[in-house]
Amino acid sequence: QVQFVESGGGLVQPGGSLRLSCAVSGIDVALSTMGWYRQAPGNQRSSVAFIGGGSGGRTTYVDSVKGRFSISADNAKNTVYLQMNSLKSEDTAIYYCNTNPLHSSGYWGQGTQVTVSS
Repeated sequence: QVQFVESGGGLVQPGGSLRLSCAVSGIDVALSTMGWYRQAPGNQRSSVAFIGGGSGGRTTYVDSVKGRFSISADNAKNTVYLQMNSLKSEDTAIYYCNTNPLHSSGYWGQGTQVTVSS
């Protein structure tokens, strides 16, 4: 049974940094394309970044986070990370991890709240 447990969110000032973690079970991240998604208040959930094939795999980013966010994976821990630097108020959202394409079960974890505010 697949499970995504996101953590690492919090309140940070503009320009600050956070590192999100997603502990994955039921899926081998080394054999999958994993992604981070986010949902801001009043908005639909949207893609943020993807990594294919686990640690050292190919990464892609949406334009709004390029140069500021970095996705990575630890195959041994079956965990995916999102390093977020130079945070802006518009990055405020609940962040989730999932596969790409989204897992066929429709399952989502609880997410982790990121709030960027002075």
